[in-house]
Amino acid sequence: MRHGKYPFIVGFLAAPVALYTTFVIGPYLQAFYLAMTNWRGVAANPTFIGLDNFRRLLQDEVFWKAVRHHGLLLLAMPLITIAIALIFAFLLNVGGGARGGAMAGVRGSKFYKFVFFFPQILAIVIIGIIFQRVYAPDDSGLVNGFLRVFGVDPVPFMANPHIALWAIIAVLVWQSVGFYVVLFSAGMASIPKDIYEAATIDGAGRADMFFKVTLPLLWDTLQVAWVYLGIAAFDAFAIVQVLSIDQGGPDGATTVLGMEIYRNAFSYSQFGYASAMGVALFFLTITFAALTLRVSKRETIEL
Repeated sequence: MRHGKYPFIVGFLAAPVALYTTFVIGPYLQAFYLAMTNWRGVAANPTFIGLDNFRRLLQDEVFWKAVRHHGLLLLAMPLITIAIALIFAFLLNVGGGARGGAMAGVRGSKFYKFVFFFPQILAIVIIGIIFQRVYAPDDSGLVNGFLRVFGVDPVPFMANPHIALWAIIAVLVWQSVGFYVVLFSAGMASIPKDIYEAATIDGAGRADMFFKVTLPLLWDTLQVAWVYLGIAAFDAFAIVQVLSIDQGGPDGATTVLGMEIYRNAFSYSQFGYASAMGVALFFLTITFAALTLRVSKRETIEL
């Protein structure tokens, strides 16, 4: 049996490893190679140009504008999403106070969890189309129609370069927050109720239970959420493509790296340069995930 163990393991791993190598590792390696060529999507044998595409990136103002937008997304989207999701999850799990001798959430918490999670079942393109109507620059838009009731002139959300990116961030938060409400609710449900009851007996209010009990015990879940949201902030291509004016406009005010990769590859036929942007995006994402896990690392609290 011992002699047959390794062939048995290899037999099970051979197919998934082969598929992963073919459809994941292979395209990554191909992209790294194309990033060092001037391939325009036509020639069978692209010309190798070394690091010229990466030197061009360093001087590309549009590339750096997209990177700055990702920096804003990395700061705003996780902070806002996690803050809102934590508050809602706390209310849904222990915000109702003690009922029947145990801590409970607000009434109807199961229904609210479904409502919060609902945006997750919608395709991102559908969400973009919905918010095209929400942000419509006339009275037919949901927001501007509401503002008109109070005598406020219509706001061109997606046409104003100063607020267009924030409008997109609001959509990303709206789409993401429900998932993290459910994630944090699951984490809070695993915290023994005895801890909350002991804190209540010691005179802890809801603010104390939130900051001194819930957050420390939920740290590992928060760490995972921050990484996931950071990776999502490095994407944002689909919602920018659907919702923004002129694919990342106006005047590049909402562009992201995914948008610039798409534009350079399929609008300008500069596949080599687009691949160089993809490689830069790959290393930015990996670096962010590694740094986040390193900086937020702490000892696990044993329950």
